[in-house]
Amino acid sequence: MPSYIDLPADLPVPEDDGACRHLAGSALPPLTLKSTANTPVKLSNLFGTTVLYIYPMTGRPDVPLPSGWDSIPAARGCTPQSCSFRDHHLEFLKLKTRVFGISTQSGDYQREVKQRLHLPFELLSDQDLSLKSLLGLPTFKVESAELYKRVTLVCKNAIIKKVFYPVFPPDRNADDVIKWLKENRSIMNSKGC
Repeated sequence: MPSYIDLPADLPVPEDDGACRHLAGSALPPLTLKSTANTPVKLSNLFGTTVLYIYPMTGRPDVPLPSGWDSIPAARGCTPQSCSFRDHHLEFLKLKTRVFGISTQSGDYQREVKQRLHLPFELLSDQDLSLKSLLGLPTFKVESAELYKRVTLVCKNAIIKKVFYPVFPPDRNADDVIKWLKENRSIMNSKGC
């Protein structure tokens, strides 16, 4: 069984295909997603600073990855990305920033991941790919599943201020977001946002 924490050294680097250029400045839609706490989260009501890291799928030790997973650019690395956000959670709190992970996996699947990885934040399930149609988020297909490409959104009062896409390497995404938040405090703290 592969380790889901360690990333292979030869992962293909994703290229920016322009699929997220339209997102900066967009408002989060009035979409309600169920969290791993079984509470609804309405994206358009996320006031303050929020990071939404959107990922394809987290692996489980007892379930094999889809065939060819490591050869798909930006597919591998959801567990290390989630663990990185977990490990930096106190820094996000100090920056008055909440974090949510979003995938197409079911709430039950996500609850197992949250518990196993000891994630201090909630994961949101978008099984219907609603954000694909509402925000135009990019996806890819593997075997019989359609999954989100990895993208991270930094939002202020439900407006997207920064888009990280493509995200690579995924285990450094939290570091990159924190660096951006610190360098852009004036943008994120302005009352006009």
